[in-house]
This record gives sequence, C-alpha cells and structure tokens, in this order.
Amino acid sequence: MSQQPLQAIGLPPIDQVGFVVRDIDAAIAQYEPLFGPFSRMETPIEGATYRGRKADCELKIAFGRSGNLEIELIECVSGEGPHREFIDAGGEGMHHLRFRVEDVDAWLPKLKELGYDPVWSKRWSADTVFCYLQRDGDPTLLELLQMP
Repeated sequence: MSQQPLQAIGLPPIDQVGFVVRDIDAAIAQYEPLFGPFSRMETPIEGATYRGRKADCELKIAFGRSGNLEIELIECVSGEGPHREFIDAGGEGMHHLRFRVEDVDAWLPKLKELGYDPVWSKRWSADTVFCYLQRDGDPTLLELLQMP
C-alpha cells in the first residue's frame, strides 16, 4: 500500500469538512460564531449501499462556510450508515473530508491502492454519486462527490 499524499495522485483540494454531532441544534449554536449562519435540512437517504448491503437512514444536515470550504454538520436521526456507526462508537466531531471529482468510479481503484475501501455510497442519477471510503487505522473517512 502506497503512502503518497492524496493530492499527489491528482485529487482536487478538499472542499468540505464533515462533522457528526449528537444534537444538530446545539452544534449550530456552537459553530455559528466561528463560521456564520448555517442552512439546515432533513433528508432521507434510501437505498444507499452501506458495508455491502442496502440501508436507509434519515439525517439532519446543516451547511456553513469558511471561505471556499464547506462545513457540514450531520445528525443521524434514524437508520444505518457511517454517521450512526461513528456516534455508536462514542465519536462526535470531525468525520470526513470531501473531494469533488468528475468520475467517482474512476477514483475507486486509485484509492484502493492507498488502502481505502468504500463503506457507504449512493448513485442518485447517472451523473450524481457519492461514496465514503475508509482506511484501516484512519479515523477520518474520505467522501467523493460527483455532481454537475
């Protein structure tokens, strides 16, 4: 397994840092003084692939900004996925780093060479896909997002 930096293989700069929280309202109150106002939404994610099987979840999500960097806060309301897994393991805080790419499928073999395996993904349409990847021993997940 290679140890080269992600940018060395051509990944674009990080465009989002995702935090998993137990209480999104409390997290918004905590982070608004740092990042300004957050927009908030609740969304079901149905039919995603989670650790090799179909799984649904419902999330509360809030988005803020720091310059060009998006700050995402996520509270898992119900169901299965990496956010619930993180909270159940006692975690709360930084969870993932997102990279916007033109073709998620083209990046998967390159990241596999670096030890990253897909853990959660969904194809919303032919050109809108997300995939979270995890590497043994690394607590931070990577997210690839393909979206027009």
